[in-house]
Amino acid sequence: MMNAGDEFDYLLDEGEMGNFMDYDMDGGFSDGGGGGSDSEDDYALLTRVTDTSAAQARRGRDIQGIPWNRLHITRQNYRKTRLEQYKNYENIASSGELVDKKCKQMNKGGNYYEFLYNTRLVKPTILHFQLRNLVWATSKHDVYFMTNASVNHWSSTSRALTEVLNFSGHVAPDERHNGSLLEGFTRTQISTISVKHNLLVAGGFQGELTCKLLERHGVSFCTRTTLDDNAITNAIDIYKNMSGGIHFMASNNDCGVREFDVERFQLINHFCFPWPVNHTSVSPDGKLVTVVGDHCDGLLVDSRDGKVLSSLVGHFDYSFASAWHPDGLTFATGNQDKTCRVWDVRNLSSSIAVLKGNLGAVRSLHYSSDGQFLTVAEPADFVHIYNTKVDYKKRQEIDLFGEISGVSLSPDDESLFIGVWDRVYASLLQYNRKHAYSYLDSYV
Repeated sequence: MMNAGDEFDYLLDEGEMGNFMDYDMDGGFSDGGGGGSDSEDDYALLTRVTDTSAAQARRGRDIQGIPWNRLHITRQNYRKTRLEQYKNYENIASSGELVDKKCKQMNKGGNYYEFLYNTRLVKPTILHFQLRNLVWATSKHDVYFMTNASVNHWSSTSRALTEVLNFSGHVAPDERHNGSLLEGFTRTQISTISVKHNLLVAGGFQGELTCKLLERHGVSFCTRTTLDDNAITNAIDIYKNMSGGIHFMASNNDCGVREFDVERFQLINHFCFPWPVNHTSVSPDGKLVTVVGDHCDGLLVDSRDGKVLSSLVGHFDYSFASAWHPDGLTFATGNQDKTCRVWDVRNLSSSIAVLKGNLGAVRSLHYSSDGQFLTVAEPADFVHIYNTKVDYKKRQEIDLFGEISGVSLSPDDESLFIGVWDRVYASLLQYNRKHAYSYLDSYV
C-alpha cells in the first residue's frame, strides 16, 4: 500500500477519490435560469441536510436526497458517465483491465436487504483512500464510525449521535498494563478501526493502537507497535481465540502481524512476512489466518506460529480485504484488480468463485453470521450482496453515489449499514434484511 509519508499529498488527488459534487454535471447545478441568485438557491437546495425514509423512497425520493429533477442530467446518464470516468487505483498497471477481459459478473436479481433510512447527520470520512473498514455495527441499531479525528456512535432508534473518542487532542490510558504507553498519544491520525465483542480498537498512521472497552469509561490501553518509518496500521481483526478469549490482530505496513490478548492487553505473537500486510482475518475456530497485502498472492498461515500453509494464487494486484465464512471451510479475499475471490481450504489450488465489481477495487468484505450472504464493497458507488446458497451466482446490487468508508452487517444480520463519504452527500445508509413472511418485519 502507499507509504505513510505520502498519504496526505495523494488522498484528494487520486482518481479513485472523486466526489459526487466534483464532477461536471452538464452545466452544473443551475436550473437553467443563469442568474447568480438562482445558482445560489439551487446550491442551497443541494446541500440542505435532509434524511430519507423508506416511505419517502417508495414515493420516488432519491435515497440519498439528490434532487435529480433540479440537475441538468438524469441519474441514469450520470451513472453511465461515472462508470466511464471513474479511475480505479492500481499498484500493478492494467490489473483491472485484465480482469475485465477474463471475468464476467454474476447475475443480478437478488433482493435480500431493502432500504430503510439514510441520515445525513452522520458524516463518515476517510483518511487513507485504500483503507475502508471505518464503519462497524454492534447491533441492528448501533453503529460506530469515523468522522475526521473522532470515533462516533449512532443510534438508529433514538437518532442520537455521540462522540466516543476524539483523537484531535491528547488520548491516554486510564488503566495500567505492561507495555502500555501511559503518556498516550497526541493528534493521532486514525487509519482504521474495529468494534466487536464490546471492544473498540483504533489504529494509526504511526503504528499506534488505542483500545477502549465500551462498557468502561476512558481508554484501557495504548501502544505503538513499531518505530519503523513505514508503520501504518492497515487493519484490525477482533475475534475469539481457540480458548474463547477475546484477541485482536493488527496488520501493519512494516510487514508485521501482531496478536494481542484483551484480558491483559499483552502481545502474544508477532509474525513477519515478505511484504506489507494490508489485512488479516482469523478462521472461526481460531486455527488459521488469511494474510493479504502488497503482493498478488495471499497466504493461509497457522495462527499458532505464523507458518505458511499455502499460497493463494489468482489475483492480479494487491489485496486489502479478507473474510471467513462461518463454516470455517471457505473464505474470501478482495483485491485492487476489481475482484473478490472465494477459496476452499480443502483445495487451495485455485479459487472456487471470482466475483467481479463494477468500477473499482474490493476494499471491504463481510460474511453474514448465518453464512448465507457475502457483502462486497467497492471503493465507491456499489455494494454487492452475494447469495452463498447458490454458489455466489446471484447477487443484489446496491447502487449509490459517493466513496464508501465502510460497510457492516449487524451481528444478527438484520441490518446493513453503509458509510458514504462525500463533500455534500456524506451519510449513513441503513438497509434491513427482508423476510419470507412480512409479519416478521414488525419484530425487527
